[in-house]
Amino acid sequence: MNSIPRKLCFALLSLVVLFAGCTKKPRPTPADTTATGPTAGGAINPQDLGNLTEPSAAGLQPRPEGYFEDADTIHGLLQAVYFDFDRSAVREGEKAKISAAADYLSKNTQYRMLLEGHCDWRGTAEYNLGLGDRRAQAVKQFLQTLGVQADKLQILSKGSLGAVEKGTEDQMAKDRRVEFVILKK
Repeated sequence: MNSIPRKLCFALLSLVVLFAGCTKKPRPTPADTTATGPTAGGAINPQDLGNLTEPSAAGLQPRPEGYFEDADTIHGLLQAVYFDFDRSAVREGEKAKISAAADYLSKNTQYRMLLEGHCDWRGTAEYNLGLGDRRAQAVKQFLQTLGVQADKLQILSKGSLGAVEKGTEDQMAKDRRVEFVILKK
């Protein structure tokens, strides 16, 4: 006789546990009571968005092509400095880009900068590594004449790594450069 009340208690307890975990699902809020619903006057007309598609309309600046940012670096924010074939001297027309980099560092003192020297595919790997280093050194020296501290600058030569092999003259001209990589840490 003792087992019947136990079975009954067990069955009742099971039902309580089963239904205790179930709650009513929330009902969706009707559209006419939301902030964008008709009663709130917040309905969005797609034709009103015409000028918002332009980044400058909202006060935003478009990012340059090739821009990439991660936790440690920013790539492509500053324009690369281009060089003549087999030369490491900074051209007069490229000095404004270096001045922009110096200005960026003076306004963002928490950052440092990596100067990546690149070459086109012509020449041996060793020669191109040396030329990429000389190009990066030339940009570093110019930055220092503009007041950038040497401890804010690092150099890395990539030589012809990533260069377009047997490319057109325009492609090879784009390979002869120093890129500015902003170091966040």
